[in-house]
Amino acid sequence: MSSPEGERLTITLPDSVRQRVVEIASEALGKLPAADVPAPLRPFAKFAPAKRAKAAAIPMAAALESDGVFRARVAERVRESSPDLSDSLYAGVVPAAADPHEVAAVAYVLRPQGWTGIVKDALEAVTQGARLAAGEAAENEVARLTAELAEVQETARLAADGLRAAQEEARREGDQLRRKVRQLEADMRRAQAAARAAETALEAERASSASAASASEAELRRLRTRLAAAESALDTARRSARSGRSEGDMRLRLLLDTVTGAVKGIERELALPPTETRPADTVGAASPDSVAPSDMPMQGRAKDDPALLDQYLALPMVHLVVDGYNVTKTGYPTLPLAEQRVRLVGGLAALAARTGAEVTCVFDGAALDGPVRLTQPRGVRVLFSAPGEIADELIRRLVAAEPAGRPVVVVSSDREVAEGVRRSGARPVPASMLLNRLARS
Repeated sequence: MSSPEGERLTITLPDSVRQRVVEIASEALGKLPAADVPAPLRPFAKFAPAKRAKAAAIPMAAALESDGVFRARVAERVRESSPDLSDSLYAGVVPAAADPHEVAAVAYVLRPQGWTGIVKDALEAVTQGARLAAGEAAENEVARLTAELAEVQETARLAADGLRAAQEEARREGDQLRRKVRQLEADMRRAQAAARAAETALEAERASSASAASASEAELRRLRTRLAAAESALDTARRSARSGRSEGDMRLRLLLDTVTGAVKGIERELALPPTETRPADTVGAASPDSVAPSDMPMQGRAKDDPALLDQYLALPMVHLVVDGYNVTKTGYPTLPLAEQRVRLVGGLAALAARTGAEVTCVFDGAALDGPVRLTQPRGVRVLFSAPGEIADELIRRLVAAEPAGRPVVVVSSDREVAEGVRRSGARPVPASMLLNRLARS
């Protein structure tokens, strides 16, 4: 039973539920006869479901809200694809194990009796699930920070133990030096006493007495010099104790050098052979058929040379990924698609030969009627997206296939593509920059 016309949803659907509603409508739209498709949605009827959901999200949402006939046709498709959930919602029962996102989206499309309450309850479950997930993430973060704190405390404890040991060693050395100083002072006092006794006993022999006194004074000076040296050594020991805190840094550096040497040793033991295979070669895509070199036209180039792209291409092991039609429709949109492809691939072959960079050119193959005849120049990998996939998705898969840390440059003026590959660690540049670089003679 459908809901009365007067029943309206008073809250806004969150983005995740709204996106699911649009996906349901997009899947149903592709199965409707052309006469049953609302006029605003007819330009998108032949799109692939994923591309249609992306390009026609706003008009499909508006049609579901305002066009009861269209919504009813979409509801029929939903009942065919999800009969159990549809029957439960019409009966006023929400399955306990059902995804609340799916329940809210299906109830919004079917609109059974009391559908607004079902949607609100499902959205509340979505919100509660998000809160639980956030709480779990917070607990995990607290646990991680607690573990890091314990590790830091253990490191600090070990460093403090090392410092205390160094201080204890310095204290022992200081005690030994002080004992030596006291011994020297006692020796000095005995020497002075002996000198006075000699002066008294040998007063008549003043010459001998003066000589003995001079010798005693020399010995005294020597002893004082040794005493000063001992005091200087004691001061040095104290400074060494204060600088003991750098011992932890020295041990950390020694550990780092040891790990580096171990890695080099593993490389020598494994003796892995060099490979010419690259991660992009493992990504599934449609490749073009070959043609003779005579099918390739000659190209002229201008003299503009963007320095930024040259700097990127000078990076070691750089991989240049090109959004083919995005570049050709920016630079020479009036040419037929076949000539656009030939012109761009020829320019990329010359660029790859000059820079040594790995170059992959991606074209959208969803709308192709048959095999594409195109030469695969040396140094350029040409790929077409498979049926049901757009070039943007193939580019993202190519970037994701690369190991972390390898420089990847993606040429596309599509903002969504640029933002997506930037989050994956690639460097996006606009199509005009590559066109200017290829135009340089």
